Amino acid sequence: MIDTHLLALQLMAAQGLLGAFDTLYHHEGTEALAQRDTAGRELSIHAVRSSLYCALFIGLSSWAWHGAWAWVLLAVFGVEIVLTLWDFVVEDRSRLLPPTERVTHTVLAINAGAFIALLALAAVDWAVQPTALAWQPQGWLGAFLALCGVGVGLSGLRDALAARALLRRAANEEARATEAPVRFGTRPQRVLVTGGTGFIGQTLVRHLLADGHAVTVWSRDARSAAWGFGGAVRCVQRLDQIPEADPCDVVINLAGARILGRRWSARRQRALRQSREGLTAALVAWMAARPRKPWLLLSASAIGYYGVQPQGDATELAEDAPPQDIFMSSLCEEWERAANVAALHGVNVACMRFGFVLGHQGSLPQLLLPVSLGMGGRLGSGRQWLSWVHVHDVIRAIAHVWGLAEEAPAGQPATTQAYNFTAPGALSQEEFTRVAASVLRRPCWMPTPAGPVRLLLGEQADLLLEGQRVVPARLLQTGFRFAFADARAALTDLCRPR
Repeated sequence: MIDTHLLALQLMAAQGLLGAFDTLYHHEGTEALAQRDTAGRELSIHAVRSSLYCALFIGLSSWAWHGAWAWVLLAVFGVEIVLTLWDFVVEDRSRLLPPTERVTHTVLAINAGAFIALLALAAVDWAVQPTALAWQPQGWLGAFLALCGVGVGLSGLRDALAARALLRRAANEEARATEAPVRFGTRPQRVLVTGGTGFIGQTLVRHLLADGHAVTVWSRDARSAAWGFGGAVRCVQRLDQIPEADPCDVVINLAGARILGRRWSARRQRALRQSREGLTAALVAWMAARPRKPWLLLSASAIGYYGVQPQGDATELAEDAPPQDIFMSSLCEEWERAANVAALHGVNVACMRFGFVLGHQGSLPQLLLPVSLGMGGRLGSGRQWLSWVHVHDVIRAIAHVWGLAEEAPAGQPATTQAYNFTAPGALSQEEFTRVAASVLRRPCWMPTPAGPVRLLLGEQADLLLEGQRVVPARLLQTGFRFAFADARAALTDLCRPR
């Protein structure tokens, strides 16, 4: 005869393994829920469910729940079922689940239904016993279930903290948008955004919508993008899906594969060029073929345009500084050259040379991780310049450049212009890390030698070990004022709850 209690515990152990896979691979990995602005409610549900599973795994690992405890167990099962159904609804409203996650959730739901049914049958028998948590050790199975309980409890704590941070962040962003809304031009426009699902792109699209503009996002995964924006944005997978009769006034080109990662092999360099120069050339060709062309192209670039600056050289690099004969420079130069072709078709072009953008997403969380663990310090010599900018100032600067283009006298030939999107307060890498450690109230003492970084990354290590002291000369000359002009104010805004 099958021991239903033992079978239920074995199914619970399988649930622990599947849940760990789902959490690590999907929630922390591919989906990165803790960094997703719309995941606050989902993570709150996960935190409550995890606390229940923590109690179940540990409580059932070596005990039988007799008497009144059996009814508590049944009540917990009921709450868990309600939370699971609610989680399904919230997930479907906030994001498009990848196939592997949807399959995993289905298997988890089936498995949970099986062990809950088996334990519910056992609880009927337990309910007639005197109230007590009766000791019933299960050997290695019980030890594994207890370990699962500790793991899911820690996961629940992580989700609770992440949910609180996301919900607080959303409230802060809403308050900021209400107090100082970003205005893009003087009238509603039809805007095409590439790279709209990236870190800067998501933030930009939300501000464009709040200012009353109609937004189209060109994305490799249009369905997922549309889901992420809650249906408020038209998303296309190909540019020819935008009808010629549907005008486009402004194009904001933010697309580009992540540059920091795998070594810059010849194959990787080709892929990076295609994601920047190749995609931009295709975008400009589409604009040129339109019967009614956009009047403005705002196209991303990077301060890598200037190459690397010798350490100890405090020269400020403005927009007229030349590029260098190295890959990162030529990549940005080709990127901008492809965008500037649009001026031949009557489109005003502004190339935005981004510095290190500080925000809740992007590279800042990875950079701050060792600092938050108390292991921050200089990277290499620490003397390399770090030119940064707060993401809120990036959005405001995009609106500023848009406004400048709108104010230009009518009838003039299309113009091309470059703007440095960096705060005026560039710091050395060591100084920046010390400021971050001070804001996070952590020590700053552990250096990272340059040798292993160069061995691992090759030429790409210059992104981390060398730098440029870039100044936003053209933005300042045209009257732009930074909300976050120094690193302490920027990091305090992003790292400390308000």
